[in-house]
Amino acid sequence: MDWFKTIKWFYDSQLWTKEQVADAVQYGKITAEQYQKITSEEYNEIESTN
Repeated sequence: MDWFKTIKWFYDSQLWTKEQVADAVQYGKITAEQYQKITSEEYNEIESTN
């Protein structure tokens, strides 16, 4: 599974929040750099809900 493409689609479709995308970084599904590509914001660990 291509987690980056899937999570980007969820975010672009407004099915996921930035916090959920940040959780995906914490779970190792995407990188902090990919988070920035998806959300257009720099990754900050505080944004994760975990």
